[in-house]
Parts: sequence; C-alpha cells; structure tokens
Amino acid sequence: MKSIKALHTFSEVSPAKVELVESQGSFQLMVNKHPFFIRGAGLEFGNIRSLAEHGGNSFRTWRTDNGQRSAIEILDEAHKYGLMVCMGIEIGRERHGFDYDDSAQVQQQLERVMKEVEELKDHPALLMWGIGNELNLKYTNPKVWDAVNEISEMIHKTDPNHLTTTSLSGIFKKELKHIKERCPDLDLLSFQLYGNLPILPRLVKKFGYTGAYVVSEWGATGHWEVPQTSWGAPIEENSTEKAGKYLERYKTAIASDPEQCVGSFVFLWGDKQERTPTWYGMHLESGEETEVVDVMHFLWNGEWPENRAPRIISFVLDGKSAEEDIRLKRNKSYNSKIMLAVVANKSIDFRWEVLPESTDLKEGGDPEEKPELIKGAIKELGDNEVVLSVPDAGHFRLFVYAVDGDNKAATANIPFIVT
Repeated sequence: MKSIKALHTFSEVSPAKVELVESQGSFQLMVNKHPFFIRGAGLEFGNIRSLAEHGGNSFRTWRTDNGQRSAIEILDEAHKYGLMVCMGIEIGRERHGFDYDDSAQVQQQLERVMKEVEELKDHPALLMWGIGNELNLKYTNPKVWDAVNEISEMIHKTDPNHLTTTSLSGIFKKELKHIKERCPDLDLLSFQLYGNLPILPRLVKKFGYTGAYVVSEWGATGHWEVPQTSWGAPIEENSTEKAGKYLERYKTAIASDPEQCVGSFVFLWGDKQERTPTWYGMHLESGEETEVVDVMHFLWNGEWPENRAPRIISFVLDGKSAEEDIRLKRNKSYNSKIMLAVVANKSIDFRWEVLPESTDLKEGGDPEEKPELIKGAIKELGDNEVVLSVPDAGHFRLFVYAVDGDNKAATANIPFIVT
C-alpha cells in the first residue's frame, strides 16, 4: 500500500483550477497546471482512505448529500487523502415525476443547485460537477437538456474554476444530437456502459462526437446483459469472472482511447443491493475486498497488490453450475461445493446463505431492499462444502463468501428453484 502522506499531490490553494486542454483533437485534463488522468471510482458510502491506498486519485458522487455524510465532510476527507471529487448534483427525472414543462419547478431546481454550488465551489478537493445521472434513461421530454444547459451556464458564471459534465446511460446518436443542439455549455460528456464498454471508442467516432469524455460508470456485466435461467433469474458472474472482465474492459476501452477519454470512475467502491447484494459492489457488505479491487490496484499502479484475493475455480449445486437450470425439491438435501485457488498457508473462512430471489427491482440504480435471509437452510459439512435443504417452494439463490485473514474475499451465487 502507498503511504497516506505520499498521496498529498495537490496544492492547499483553494480552489483548485481545473481545465480541459485540447491539441489537434486530443484532450488533457489539467489540475493546477498538472496533467490529471482520472483513476477513479463511484463512491457513496465506501472507504475513501482505501481508495487512495490502492492508487485511485478521485471519485464521483451522485448527489451533494447522501444522508450519511454531507458534501463538505466528503470533500474534506477526500482532500485529507489527496483525492479529487466529481461532485454529483441530483437533477429531477421524468420517471420520478419531474415535469420539465413546468417552468416554476425548473426554476426551483436551478435555485437549489445554485445554493449547492456556492457552498462547495471553493473546496480544494473539487474536480468537476456532474449534473444529473442518466437523465436520458426512459425520458421523453428533450427540455431536460435545456435545463442542464442552464445549470451549466449558472455554474460557469458562479464557479469559473471547474468543469461541468452529465452522465448518460449508454451512448446514443439521438442524445448526442439533442445535447449538441440544446446543451452546448457542457465541457465534456460522461458515458456509462457495462458489458458493452469495449465498443465505446468505436461508437464515439461512429456517432461523430469529437469532444472529451469520461466513463463515469463501468464494471460488472449488467443484470440486463447476462444469460438467464428458464424462470428469468439473471446469472451473476462470480468474483473471479468479474475480475477478468474488468481487466479486459479497461484495456480495450478506457486505455485504448487516450485522445478523447480523460479517465473513468469504476463502479462501485463499496457494496450495494442491486438484484443481489454482490452484483456491482467491489467489496462485501462486511467490508472485505474482492478480486476486482486487486485488478484496479494493478491498473492504477502497474503492479499487483502483495495480498491477493482468493480465486474461484468452480462452484456447483447438486453437481450443476448456475447455467444448468437447477431445480430442487422441498425439504430434500443437496450438496454444494466451491473450489478455490488461494495463496499457500492462508486460512479461509466460508460463509454460506440462502436468499429469496429479489422482488424489489428498480431501474437506473435506484435503492433496493435486500431480501430476508432463509434461516436453517444450510447444514455445514466442511470448509468448502455444505448441504442445502429449503423448506418452501419458490425462487432462491445460494451465496458463498470465502474470506481470508487479510480483508480479501471471493464470492459467488447460484439461482435455483424449489418445487
């Protein structure tokens, strides 16, 4: 790990001066006259210090106040560890009932944002402003881009030291056209892709976007992109499979377009319930780091961490993998086994649990409730093997967490149906 003292690379001058410099179609982000490529993560409740220790230099938020820490507290802690922050500004979305034909509502939003900007604009950890998140997701009224442009103009008038962007769900020619016509004041765009990330540089050029961009969300293959069981349960990749995808996607997309891409925020530094409690988080709920954190450490530092997370070789239930449509009977017993590759002489603790398939399904990353644990479904046999018996019919998932003594973990789950 890097020493925290060595992470202080920015001036104590408040505010930081952030610029986007272009030369013959190639862009460079500059912070206080120094080149700055975003090695960042999406972080809402995650560990800011650990991000710095692993070589990250920045993170993004989705709003100025997440209910646990104020924006000032977040910026202060970021600055303590030498990190910069793309501060998210929450903007109304149609699917949440915001009406961009209502001029009074739009004006109230502008005034609220102005207060947030005035409060935070001079903080030395501020990198840029993220105006809204996935405002193009299932929207119908292009006036949203008029409002974004008005907010961007207000920010530039109030705060001449920082850039503005907006994060788009995917990349589509229609949105790029609307933004070019209605939202020219933005300094750069931010795109959010998961399984399709490798084709982003090609689509940027195909759709004629010539500006700078950030990949503001990327990570595990999305729950809408993976194979499903015959009853419609998406099949989640295990932590080792995810690690391989993160490494491949970064190299083929983010690192492959140094002219227009000025960096990325990997998703998500922390944990989050979204379809499952393990799908997108790079950490477990209990805080352990998965293999994906090792990958980002390597990408940010050019070398692997000394302590590596356990790697998964195989995971089966009733002798079958998740892709084999596992159907079980009520109150019958079935074996499950996980095989790992671990560093010699490391002890591993295994945690097993059965959860019902989540029914609190939201869109666009909105908060979801984690299902209640099914008690008494697991009978442990050995370190890496259990017997499973579920008393009720329904759709479930078997989760396994393999945790070592160095705050590292592997995780996997298998969906199954009980009849």
